[in-house]
Amino acid sequence: MTKFFIYCRKSSEDDERQALSIEAQLTELREFAKQHNLFVVKEYYESKTAKEPGREVFNEMLGEIEKGVAQGILAWNPDRLARNSIDGGRLIYLVDLGKITTLKFPTHWFEPTPQGKFMLGVAFNQAKYYTDNLRENILRGIRQKIRRGELSAKAPIGYFNEPRLRTIEPDKKTFRKVKEILEAFGTGAHTLTSIQRKMFSLGLSSKGGKPPYLSSIVHMLDNPFYYGHFRYRGEVHVGTHKPMISKKLFDRIQSALVANGKPRKKRGPKNFQFLGFAKCGECGYAITAERKIKKSGLTYHYYHCTFKSKTAKCSQTRFLREEELAKQVQAMCQKVSLPDMWRDKYLAKLNAESAESRHSAHQFVQNHKNDISTISTRLERLTDAYLAEALGLSEYTERKNKLMSEKRTLEEQLRDFERKGTQWLELMRNWILEANQATKLAERENFGEIRNFLVGIGSNRRVAAGNLTGEFKMPWHFLAEMPVHARGSAARPVGSSSNQIGWTSGESDPGPPHCK
Repeated sequence: MTKFFIYCRKSSEDDERQALSIEAQLTELREFAKQHNLFVVKEYYESKTAKEPGREVFNEMLGEIEKGVAQGILAWNPDRLARNSIDGGRLIYLVDLGKITTLKFPTHWFEPTPQGKFMLGVAFNQAKYYTDNLRENILRGIRQKIRRGELSAKAPIGYFNEPRLRTIEPDKKTFRKVKEILEAFGTGAHTLTSIQRKMFSLGLSSKGGKPPYLSSIVHMLDNPFYYGHFRYRGEVHVGTHKPMISKKLFDRIQSALVANGKPRKKRGPKNFQFLGFAKCGECGYAITAERKIKKSGLTYHYYHCTFKSKTAKCSQTRFLREEELAKQVQAMCQKVSLPDMWRDKYLAKLNAESAESRHSAHQFVQNHKNDISTISTRLERLTDAYLAEALGLSEYTERKNKLMSEKRTLEEQLRDFERKGTQWLELMRNWILEANQATKLAERENFGEIRNFLVGIGSNRRVAAGNLTGEFKMPWHFLAEMPVHARGSAARPVGSSSNQIGWTSGESDPGPPHCK
C-alpha cells in the first residue's frame, strides 16, 4: 500500500485573502483520504509563502520521501506545494526517480506518466505565473502611488494609514507630541537617551508599553517624511502629505544627531554644570569632569580631556577648575550681550531702516526661482542619463537625493520669504532684545541658563591650555567680533568714531550686525 504525507500550506502574507485556512485544508484532505482509502502516515503544515525556496517543513517532508518513508503526497492544490521553479522542479525530479509514485489533489488530476508530469509542470508554472503577475501588478500600483507623492508603506509615528482613502494622514493623538520631540532634539540640547525619556513621558512608547528603542528614535529623526519628502528603496521622492516640520529644522536635527547621536552610559547625579559643554581643543575628544575632596572637607570639580585618542597622545594635561571655567563661560556670554544704551540706539536705527528694507526683496525672490529652475533642469537631465544607462543606480540615487534636498531647502526659503516678506525686521528686533537679555543673564550667574543659551547660538566649543573658545552663529558672531570697549555700556559714547563696526558703511555710529 502506498504511504502518503498530507501537506498543507498557508501564505503568512495573505492571511486575510487565503481561500482555505490550514485547519480547513486538513479537514478536507482527511475526508478525501478516508473516501479513497489512502494510507496517511504523517501530516505536515506550515504558514509560509512558496514564492521562494527555503520552506523548512516542506524540505523536511521531501527529505523523508527521499528516505522512502512515504511515496505519495496529498495536498489541496499543486500551488500549495510550489510557486517557484526550484521546488516545482525538485518534485518532478523525485517523480522521475520513482521516489514519488503519486500525487493526490481534490481539485487536480495527476499520474506519473509523461503527460501527467507535463500537466504537473504546467500547474506549477501557472502558479508561478500567478505569483509573478500579482507581484508586478502590486509594484505597478506602488510606482503609481509614488508618482502621486504617496508613500506605500506603514505610516511613521505621528501619522496613520487612512483605510478608506488609502492615504497617510496626521494622527491627532501623536502628531503634536512627535513634533514637540523633533523640535526639542533640533535645539541640540538633548541626547538620544534624554529624548527617549521625554518621548516616554509624553506617552510615546513601544508596542510593549516600554520606552521606544534607540534605533527607532534614530530612524524617526532621520526620516525625511516629516518635512514633506519620503524615502522609498533609498530614493527620496516628493510627498503630498502634510509636513510636520520644516526642512530647516530637519537639517538642524541631522546636525544634532551627528553631535549627540551616540547613546551614552547612565551616570549617577554628579551635578557637573558643564559636562558635555565643550571638547578638547587638541584632540577633539570630549571633556569629562571629576570630583576631588580635599582634606579640609571642601569639594572641587575639575574638567579635563578624556584622553581617548588612539592615534596621538593628547598633551592637554591641565585640569580646569569649575569656578574658573564658569568665569570663562560668563565672559563668553558677555561677548554676545548688548547693553541698554546700544539696544535703544539699534532699535531707533531699525525703525528708520524699515522704509528701505524692501528694495532687494524682488531680487531675492527672482534669484531663488532661478536656482529652483536650474535644479529642476538638472534633475531631468539626471533622470535622462539614468534611463540612458549612463549612470548606475547607486550614483543616480545619491545625486538625486542631494538635489532633492537642495531644491526643498530653496523652496522652503522662498515660501517663507513670500509669506513673511520683511518680517526679518521683526526677527532683527527680537534678536536685539535677546542680545540685551544676555547681559542680564550673565549678571544673574545662572549657569544652567547661560549654558543652554550658548549651546543654542554657537558651536565648536573647545578647551585648550585652560582657555575656553567657541564659534557663534549668525548674527551673533558679529557681536563676538566687536572690540572689548565697543561692547561696554559706558566705556565710550554710543556715537564714538572709535568703534569700527557701523550700522551701515560710511557711518561712524555703531549699529547692529547684518541679519539674514
